[in-house]
Amino acid sequence: MTTETQRATADTRGDRTVLTGRVTSAKMEKTIVVEVTRLVQHPKYRRVVRISKKFYAHDETRQAKPGDTVRIMAARPMSKLKRWRLKEVLTRSASAK
Repeated sequence: MTTETQRATADTRGDRTVLTGRVTSAKMEKTIVVEVTRLVQHPKYRRVVRISKKFYAHDETRQAKPGDTVRIMAARPMSKLKRWRLKEVLTRSASAK
C-alpha cells in the first residue's frame, strides 16, 4: 500500500478519538491498561474533581511499560474489553525495566 492510499484510507475513516494517559499494567500478552485522568466540575458542588478511568489497549509490539505516558486511539473491538490501540509512547518511565 502506498502512502497516498494510506492517507486516503485514513481520511475516509474520519477522525478517531485520541486519549492520553499513564500505563498501569503491561502484564498481559499484547494488551496494556491505560489510566486516563481528567478534571471535571462536580454538578452539585461546582468543585473541580479528578476522574480516572481505565482503558484496555492493544500494544502489538509490546513497547509500553508500566509508568509510561502514552497516547491511545479508538479502534474496532478486539475482545470483550479491548477497544483501543496504542498510538505512541510519549514519555518513558524512569523505573521502566
